[in-house]
Amino acid sequence: MKKLFAGVAAAALLAPAAALAHDGHDHACIDEACTVFELFQTPAAQGGASGWQGTDAPRYGTWGFDLAGRDTSVDPGDSFFRYANGAALDQLTIPSDRTSYGSFALLRELSDNRMKKLVTGLAARTDLAAGSDEQKIADADRAFIDQARVDQLDAQPLAPYLAAIRAADNHEKIAAYMGQTQGRAGGSFFGTGVTIDQKNPTRYAVTTGQSGLGMPNRDYYLDARFADKKQKYQAYIEQMLTNIGWTDPAASAAAIVALEDRIAEAHWTPIENRNRDKTYNPYSIQTLAAEAPGFDWAGYFNAAGLGAVDRVIVRQNTAMPKMAAIFAETPVATLQAWQAFHTTDDAAPMLSQRFSDAQWAFHSRDLAGQPEQRSREKRAISFAEGALGEAAGRLYVAEYFPAESKAKMEELVANLRTALSHRIDNLTWMGTETKAAAQEKLRKFTVKIGYPNKWRDYTALEIKADDLFGNSQRMGQFQWNYRLSRLDQPVDKDEWGMTPQTVNAYYNSANNEIVFPAAILQPPFFDPNADPAVNYGGIGAVIGHEITHGFDDQGRKTDANGVLRDWWTPEDAARFEERAKTLGAIYAAEEPVPGTHINGDLTMGENIADLGGLLMALDAYKRSLNGQPAPVIDGLTGEQRVFLGWAQVWREKSREEALKEQLTTDPHSPGMARAATPPRNIDAWYAAFGVTPDQAEYIAPEKRARIW
Repeated sequence: MKKLFAGVAAAALLAPAAALAHDGHDHACIDEACTVFELFQTPAAQGGASGWQGTDAPRYGTWGFDLAGRDTSVDPGDSFFRYANGAALDQLTIPSDRTSYGSFALLRELSDNRMKKLVTGLAARTDLAAGSDEQKIADADRAFIDQARVDQLDAQPLAPYLAAIRAADNHEKIAAYMGQTQGRAGGSFFGTGVTIDQKNPTRYAVTTGQSGLGMPNRDYYLDARFADKKQKYQAYIEQMLTNIGWTDPAASAAAIVALEDRIAEAHWTPIENRNRDKTYNPYSIQTLAAEAPGFDWAGYFNAAGLGAVDRVIVRQNTAMPKMAAIFAETPVATLQAWQAFHTTDDAAPMLSQRFSDAQWAFHSRDLAGQPEQRSREKRAISFAEGALGEAAGRLYVAEYFPAESKAKMEELVANLRTALSHRIDNLTWMGTETKAAAQEKLRKFTVKIGYPNKWRDYTALEIKADDLFGNSQRMGQFQWNYRLSRLDQPVDKDEWGMTPQTVNAYYNSANNEIVFPAAILQPPFFDPNADPAVNYGGIGAVIGHEITHGFDDQGRKTDANGVLRDWWTPEDAARFEERAKTLGAIYAAEEPVPGTHINGDLTMGENIADLGGLLMALDAYKRSLNGQPAPVIDGLTGEQRVFLGWAQVWREKSREEALKEQLTTDPHSPGMARAATPPRNIDAWYAAFGVTPDQAEYIAPEKRARIW
């Protein structure tokens, strides 16, 4: 139930639900204000047991697309996903230590393999300067890989935490203890962070909202489909409480689940959490205490180092009184047991094998269907890389990111920006006033490519080669102190919300910026030697996706300067909503798992971004031809290659349990829908592949979603 987020406001290309399963948040944002959106939900770094090997980027055919990966026995109009990827999917095996596998996972493995080479290279050296970033990365790896030392300590590192929990023998003390968990192992009913103020994006603000759950979101407690998961959760809680010698672990586990059932009932739904207008609620701490009595808010914020703050942004304002009342009504003994469990659950990956194995078994095996745990070596690399993320990124960039990639990306971004500008000019449903404001926002977009202009300073972070648990807690405190230090400072526009070695991208609405880390600039997204049409279908559509986030159902609520305000005429807003509903209904009809449909409202922003991004990429590719006909390559036209490049990006398989979790918690649609559903709403796709009304994926022209 970690409460630390990136502290910037963004929206990302991807991000699986497992990544945020412990956070008590129902969204895939990478900041507390939910204004930073990923391209996809990034899985916890997993490293496949039988996946990509080596540090060389993959190649796709001779010109950027894997022709042999198609299933040409399937007509594109019946299943475009199968047509583009079927043969490759038939040959693809999900590694045993993964819940899904495909293009993104392959690149994550490439990044992991490169980091392994860099980190183990550092760990093997004896000439590193004491206190240097390189020495700290090496020591972080050494501490994690030393299984014998960690097993010898067993639960000992938890002793001071458990003693403090037992000493918190009234509600006020427990509220203060929850505040103290910022940056360290432990739980809180409320997630708190420091992020950009959405209505004053030149300054930082404190944001707080609902938390307190140990399973992915409220549905896992309230939906009968997950009854077996809740039973396993209770057994897992009992196991962990037994491991730490807690009093009456069976009764305590039952009481904790009953408590979290009540918390889940108070939580807003994932769809409600997406509404940027409803999740911006300024309060003073005094007003919050008056409206949500029963919880010592002053004690909580004081303990978190935020006692001097006179204003907080409350995300789920109507949930807070309910949760405060639940807290007040819960016996102290139950709250202590709840805190002891969540502290142990948080700390488990840094403890002995009986703790780490149990934690993996529930969160990864039972919830997501992962058959095998990653090796300790791979987990060590991930820990070391994460300990000093930008320091590791600096090494990655020096070794693996050519300068020409950045230059070519800048050219692509410029072309995509021009494409959207023309599309806005030609919209028939939008009035002149709103168009002018949209164009201003587009002009003021900023772009970050590859790596930060300045790197984080890790001087204050202490890392020891023989203290894994201590390293993890000092890392968390270092990050929290960094966030606290920004409160009195203007917003740092140079800050990044992702490291260069992250395979993802994001849009930050408060800064009105799009960001592309170095590691995503690899095939199948981007290959400087590939056919331009494939690059436009890959990274071009990804660029367009991130730009479109500024104009999706929530991104459209911020203006050119990143201010949360309504800049639309009522008539244009109504027409937008009508068109968005059309798109939502198309996705909601899809059923990736029998009995579980895509939630068109939860995935709305990402679906709009996918459609807008692909349309932009197609237009930009046509413009790049300068009036000349597109070449035909291996019998495929330019437009066909753009669509195939897009579909190749979303080539993936998922285990059924992981797919169910994604459909319940993730604002991104599954890969098969992302590959095929945007093209189904684009007239050019029908012409390119000769799709006819009698085919399965045909949508009548008047029923296609037409937004950007």
